Amino acid sequence: MLSLLLFFFFFSSSSSSSSSSSAAITDLEQAQLHLFQQYLRINTSHPSPDYTSAVSFLSAQALSIPLISQTLFFSPSKPLLLLSWPGSDPSLPSILLNSHIDSVPVEPSKWSHPPYAAHRDSHGRIFARGSQDDKCLAIQYLEALRALKASGFSPLRSIHVSLVPDEEIGGADGLAKFVESDEFKKLNVGFFLDEGQASPTDEFRVFYADRLPWSLFVKAVGSPGHGSRMYDGAALENLMECVETIARFRDNQFDLVKARLLAASEVISINPVFMKAGIPSPTGFVMNVQPSEGEVGYDVRVPPTVSIEALRKRLDEEWAPVTRNLTYELFPRGPKLRDNGGCPLSTATDESNPWWSVFEKAIIASGRKLSKPEILASTTDARFIRQFGIPALGFSPMANTPILLHEHNEHLKDTVFLRGIKVYEHVITALSSFPGNSS
Repeated sequence: MLSLLLFFFFFSSSSSSSSSSSAAITDLEQAQLHLFQQYLRINTSHPSPDYTSAVSFLSAQALSIPLISQTLFFSPSKPLLLLSWPGSDPSLPSILLNSHIDSVPVEPSKWSHPPYAAHRDSHGRIFARGSQDDKCLAIQYLEALRALKASGFSPLRSIHVSLVPDEEIGGADGLAKFVESDEFKKLNVGFFLDEGQASPTDEFRVFYADRLPWSLFVKAVGSPGHGSRMYDGAALENLMECVETIARFRDNQFDLVKARLLAASEVISINPVFMKAGIPSPTGFVMNVQPSEGEVGYDVRVPPTVSIEALRKRLDEEWAPVTRNLTYELFPRGPKLRDNGGCPLSTATDESNPWWSVFEKAIIASGRKLSKPEILASTTDARFIRQFGIPALGFSPMANTPILLHEHNEHLKDTVFLRGIKVYEHVITALSSFPGNSS
């Protein structure tokens, strides 16, 4: 049955695979690439991701392996697909592999190939939105599990795969709701693996924490006045002082990165995303009246090593003091910087975490090696898992690959994708066979 399926996949994909490397790629690998391309052709970009088609496609693949499949709805029209392979000792904490179904929007005119065509060029590069971020993971997980099933492998621990919606818009209706559910509690998850990023070098990158997203809104008020008058402490004057003070802090943080004293993920980034001020007129804005209020908004990313209270103190005393008629709101978009036990929202990468040693040895067994563990500069669903104190790593097996997530012409090379499947075979085998008494 499997050989017939692969035969069909090979011939249906051969017309679109003109890669110069195809001579070195087996029939099985051609079939795996075809599955990847099929998934990429389902448009799951916001604002209207086609979750229904994606879940239908992924469910069919899970059935063919076979895996136990459940489609869960924690929010209408936003399915979460949960796949399971029970272990021989279900009392042990399980393994959960995660990938998000949704992708960010595209500007098709800026792409060299249509972003949902999954075009594979003569160099083996597959161009599509989501090729790196992170539809590759779902197919790599599934094909690794298919290979392990076919080999007769029997996991000690149960293996689960969560394919979730809405990660790209914060995850509130996706993994955030899943981890609070009874369905999640029944999984007894002991270790979680989520997306990482490509590595331009021959070493895989691995992430033990995320910078966490916070929103900052600063408002200024003052008396309105004639546009020609020089006021002391007008609303927009105070607001601009705030903006300039924050800009100097941002420059100082960025200087640390440019001097290579800290990684970009180890500093606070605070970037303006909107400013509202002025009195509208039919042709634009009233030019001879100074407005009585204004507002600026910032996207703030905070490493788990930073004290949020120190940031609030800086706001109170330097950036938005009440003495300049400034007020602010600073709040997290998701979990805060500490887990439910009061510890930093990060995963240990030393002997204190037995899962780390198992994972690292599996990468070495696959013939690869890891670079120094990092904090991810952006944000993933792993933060919702870490809030429960569950070890979680971010990892995407893409070495010697440019980082193209969210960019025009996002692509992934065929051989990099295929090697990732083999890497996951090693990783899944090691993690699910780990007999240690860990939770």
